[in-house]
Amino acid sequence: MVGHEGYNRQRLFVASCIALVTTAMAFSIRADILKELGVQFNISHEQQGLVNLMGIWGFPIAILIMGPLCNIVGMGRLLTLASIGHITGTILTILSPQLGGFPLLLLSTLIIGLSNGTVEAVINPLVATMYPEEKTHKLNVLHAWWPGGLVIGGLLTAILAWMGFGWQVRMATIMVAAVIYLVLILGQKFPPTERAEAGVPFSEMFKEILRPGYLLLMLIMCMTAITELGPDQWVGSVLTDIVGIRGILFLVYTAGLMFVLRQFFAGVAVRAFTPPGLLAVCSVFAAVGLFWLSVSFGSPGMAFVAATLFGIGKTYYWPTMLGITSERFPKGGEFLLAVTGATGMIAAGIAGPVMGAIYDHYTIAHLPPDIAAKVVINGRYSPEAAQKLMEQSPELRAAIEEALRHGASMTFRYVAILPVILIFVFTAMYLYFRAKGGYRPVRLDEEKGGGL
Repeated sequence: MVGHEGYNRQRLFVASCIALVTTAMAFSIRADILKELGVQFNISHEQQGLVNLMGIWGFPIAILIMGPLCNIVGMGRLLTLASIGHITGTILTILSPQLGGFPLLLLSTLIIGLSNGTVEAVINPLVATMYPEEKTHKLNVLHAWWPGGLVIGGLLTAILAWMGFGWQVRMATIMVAAVIYLVLILGQKFPPTERAEAGVPFSEMFKEILRPGYLLLMLIMCMTAITELGPDQWVGSVLTDIVGIRGILFLVYTAGLMFVLRQFFAGVAVRAFTPPGLLAVCSVFAAVGLFWLSVSFGSPGMAFVAATLFGIGKTYYWPTMLGITSERFPKGGEFLLAVTGATGMIAAGIAGPVMGAIYDHYTIAHLPPDIAAKVVINGRYSPEAAQKLMEQSPELRAAIEEALRHGASMTFRYVAILPVILIFVFTAMYLYFRAKGGYRPVRLDEEKGGGL
């Protein structure tokens, strides 16, 4: 139905959700096939982290460029461009072993990352504009489809793998979702952003990034994004090594948990705790869950409980940080929303290879010297050499798997430090707003324009 504004709010919201599903599918499927890509291209864990880096850093590059262009180019045109990029990047990834090898894999992953960032650049200001009175709630409902997409992608790739299909077929499923949201947006009218509709000048939007409160928010976004997305990049590989069962199933489980909590309980949670208070509670769950995951050696039961706590903990991080940005710094409009998302993805992108390096370092350190000499080639851990060695005898397999479990667990243990810090940060923020009469959104017509 088309409202008095001249655009179909419900259809645009659904299209935004499916566009986000597409980005999440690309993320979860890459997490699942990462180990196979390591063997296919004979690349180390650190180089696999570089693949993740390309996928994630394409996001901030696109969101920083496309975010401020939402009104100039048009949100519909930008979403169309994103869909074309998703389709093109997926095709090039599938063809990379035959056409360009590892460099083409990096390039195609970058293209998908750019498409993901373009989606995020559009849908956040679009939803904030369409639902100005309930931004944090609706952004949480929108971003429920990030874990929803992780579930869809994770289940698809797990089922197709069980049926015997290779990583190329599983990767191709991303194109289906891309075509669906492309069809939904074709011919649709899009609204101007809230900032443009309120008449806030373009130059004033950019000045908001210099506010001290927002700079603090950027730093906090780095920590929340690494906590949420850093482990997700490695969950398929890491939990396979720690627990011994398909790690993508844990990603599917935690994503399903996040979907339910965001979709049905976000409004209640935000009203009960306020955004800063909610994030403080989340940080407690995330810290305990991550550390527990790191000590769940070979125990699926322990890993399940730990994954539940971690899933609860990371649920509201991303959309609530976007909600705080839009509610407390409304004059920053689409630009600050873009910068917030870009900041999170840059931080998560750095976390990818750093976690990979930690993974490699502790794996190698835990190997007997004679085995390490055979699996470390040119200073890097070689999955191909390790795989060949494991096939030679049960003793060698046991030694390498034990080392992999140790290296994998340390990646999660290092990340667990961040939510511990965030517990104190968000508690202090909650107490600060409470002392000032409570947290509340800032109106665009208020003289001071908001802040922390």
